[in-house]
Amino acid sequence: MTPISEAQACVPIPLENGKFNKQCHLPYGLNHVHIRSAMQDFIDFLGFINAQLHTKQIPRLESFLMPANFSSIVGEFMNMSIPKYCSSLVKNLYHNGHPDLIPSGQYPGDSVQYAHEGIEIKGSRHESGWQGHNPEQVWLMVFHFDSNTSNDLAKGIPAKRFQFKGVYAAKLDLEDWSFSGRSATSRRTITASVRKSGRDKMKANWIYKSLS
Repeated sequence: MTPISEAQACVPIPLENGKFNKQCHLPYGLNHVHIRSAMQDFIDFLGFINAQLHTKQIPRLESFLMPANFSSIVGEFMNMSIPKYCSSLVKNLYHNGHPDLIPSGQYPGDSVQYAHEGIEIKGSRHESGWQGHNPEQVWLMVFHFDSNTSNDLAKGIPAKRFQFKGVYAAKLDLEDWSFSGRSATSRRTITASVRKSGRDKMKANWIYKSLS
């Protein structure tokens, strides 16, 4: 594959309209058209930001942020953008509230610390092995993407364009998670990982899947 320039890498790879699953099952009036619109918003945003950074000879956003921070930006952008197109969902206004998106008008001030109703959103460079802080009986939606990271330059990995690879969602049960606690002296972040059973549910209910 011919290497691309930094200027070329500033332009994300377009969405493939034929790769959206019109038969996917989503809750709260959400559908694949809403998801596509939110994804396009992010592509437009990232392309604009990176183009502006390039004029100042500043690395692309994904090339200098810590990998986890950039993944968080993808997820947070979706939390903000999806309700623009699906009026039955709103961003949970509670600081670090769970889940990220909740049914509009169901909770006072559209703010709740913890609820079972709603959708948790994550951005990930990984096609599986998705994690959260606790096992949750809730809808989980993952936006799988590919991009450079802040570690690539040291590894000699060339420039590449941001691309959405897939979007997967399902209502997970507690048994679809494995929980990794920590000892009293450990400083490791407490995590829960989606088991194969949960991953299979999500992959079966795919919303977008690029083969490129």
